[in-house]
Amino acid sequence: MLKKYLWGAFAALFAAGCAGPGTEDDYTVVDGTMLGTTLHIVADVPQTSAQELYAAVMELDREAKASMSIFDPTSLLSRLNRNETDSVDRHIAFNLRLADSIGALSGGCYDVTVKPLVEAWGFAGREAEAHPNIDSILTFVGRDKVRIVEGRLVKSDPRVQLDFNSVAKGYTVDLLAALVERHGARNYIVDIGGEIRCRGVNREGKAWRIGVETPFDGNMSDGRYLQRRIAMHEGGMATSGNYRRYYLDAEGHKVAHTIDPRTGRSALSRLLSVTVVAPTCAEADALGTMFLAMGADEALKRVAEMPGMKAYFILAGEGDRYEEYVSPAMEQLILK
Repeated sequence: MLKKYLWGAFAALFAAGCAGPGTEDDYTVVDGTMLGTTLHIVADVPQTSAQELYAAVMELDREAKASMSIFDPTSLLSRLNRNETDSVDRHIAFNLRLADSIGALSGGCYDVTVKPLVEAWGFAGREAEAHPNIDSILTFVGRDKVRIVEGRLVKSDPRVQLDFNSVAKGYTVDLLAALVERHGARNYIVDIGGEIRCRGVNREGKAWRIGVETPFDGNMSDGRYLQRRIAMHEGGMATSGNYRRYYLDAEGHKVAHTIDPRTGRSALSRLLSVTVVAPTCAEADALGTMFLAMGADEALKRVAEMPGMKAYFILAGEGDRYEEYVSPAMEQLILK
């Protein structure tokens, strides 16, 4: 159901066609910043200059932030969260529907109404509360408390707030892929902060090769320490982990940005990193968060029940060692 929905939803965005290798000179490279993180594009768009492509990308950046940012107080999502409007745009409508699809798979551990919890723990632009009243906050967290009716967001409780950070970056990667395809690209890779969408082949006529970082706390090396490499010809890839965005509380306990909506607390387990490959980056992004929020035991059990799932888990082993789980469907993509 999920895959069918996603392919249908993106059918209008992505044109069909067979990709073939071009020459090295055919590929345009754009590097910069998007959504407050790194941007990297390599695409065969010989009729479009790097400057023209970058200008188009920056327009998309402004559009995405104006719709879905929880850090911009003027964004549509921020105004919806403050109940200043109830009108939704296509971006918010799509992500809420996608959240429903992932939520149905998750057993309650994937829920985009977690913003009050994320905020209480200090991951939404505000300082963390010393002792947040989790039980009180949980009374207005729950996907069943909000719906869209005729283009309007309807809340059962005005305190309900949405946070699309678990999917918005992946979704924007998909929009970026659609943009380069509109500029004629048949072979490309687009990367926003490590979340990927690719198609076709690289400059050497081979699959795109993407690294998965070693998930030790504080790893901000941007690719210096890699655990595995993945080869892809098409689709989206996203990695979720709690080794970058975290802090230690007054008692020295780790508090990480991935929140389990069922408990209202950080989802900490020996599952350190989750990489998912899916038809779209939005799907990969949300599924990665879902598995991470489940914790190691539940995620390993759940992924085993999904035979087509392409997933790679890195888990804490004994001492400083890591353990790995590669789903059967993912094995063919892992470079040896």
